[in-house]
Amino acid sequence: MTEFMIDNDEGEELSWTLAESLLEKARTMMQEAETALESFVTGKELNRQLCSSRGIGESDAEIRWNNTAKARKALADTTFNTTQATMYYGAATANFSRALYLRSHRREPV
Repeated sequence: MTEFMIDNDEGEELSWTLAESLLEKARTMMQEAETALESFVTGKELNRQLCSSRGIGESDAEIRWNNTAKARKALADTTFNTTQATMYYGAATANFSRALYLRSHRREPV
């Protein structure tokens, strides 16, 4: 075996470690997405209450909220972080699969 090749045990361990790291990144990105979504919902409700106190209807309040920079940023952040989480989950899945494949093709001592 050359120095550039990794045996199945090492490859399995590396894949497993990388998968766990990617999974943690995915979870972090999902938490960021949830925070951004909560920001959107909270802002929407506060705007609805403010508009209601001024005699503005709910549909007009929603239109006003959706046209604000804060609402757009919150939705963009939610979308971005969800997309990133999906990417990290997919990469983690691939590495978990690789680790399991390498485990199933281990050379048993004779």
